[in-house]
Amino acid sequence: MNHQIVSEDKWLLARKQLLAKEKELTRMQDEVNRLRRDLPWVKVEKDYIFDTPDGKQTLAELFDGRSQLIVYHFMFAPGWAAGCVGCSFFADHVDGANVHLMHHDLSFVAISRAPLAEIERYRKRMGWHFKWASSYGTDFNTDYHVSFTKDELAKGPTYYNFEVRESQTEGEAPGMSVFFKNENGSVFHTYSAYARGDERGLGAYMFLDLTPKGRNETGPNYNLTDWVKRHDEYGKDAVRQ
Repeated sequence: MNHQIVSEDKWLLARKQLLAKEKELTRMQDEVNRLRRDLPWVKVEKDYIFDTPDGKQTLAELFDGRSQLIVYHFMFAPGWAAGCVGCSFFADHVDGANVHLMHHDLSFVAISRAPLAEIERYRKRMGWHFKWASSYGTDFNTDYHVSFTKDELAKGPTYYNFEVRESQTEGEAPGMSVFFKNENGSVFHTYSAYARGDERGLGAYMFLDLTPKGRNETGPNYNLTDWVKRHDEYGKDAVRQ
């Protein structure tokens, strides 16, 4: 890489200038986090029933005794041979953090439209342990704007990331939704994020962002699909055990 080379003193000056920007960003992130917590809530009135490894469960039961729940909308439609590559990349980051989340009043569950048998087959292939439920036959995915079926398209324009989709075609999309359950058992939708909104969960990106080459997504798609594979699809010679 053809890059500027300077003395230690000049590097330190530039580093301190960047540090001021980093601190500004941290303070702004703290403020955004506060505003997120202050968002109004919407009570969930619909009775969703999911297929899980523990049997049929309601949305309230997915909290597993905790007051907070994160749902990862994992792109995996009925009949797919495997889950989405990008969602699989995200899922690789979950199990380690989940041990800590469970001890801090937060449950995590992935939800997909694929039938449970298809989900379980793929989950075992990937070696993940987090809870993964099927919303097959329910309105959950369409209600939270991450699945776009023929029936949904027939009703009118579909939405993603809080705006009308440019392409009104069938498909799946990633996202994350957060819920709270009060002492009376009522469930509230507090937050959802889509598209790049779930990057906060991608620790690999946080490491890459520190490096000279950064994410190095130089085409053809200029996103993670330029390089990410399911973790069992990398060549053995490219992975050091």
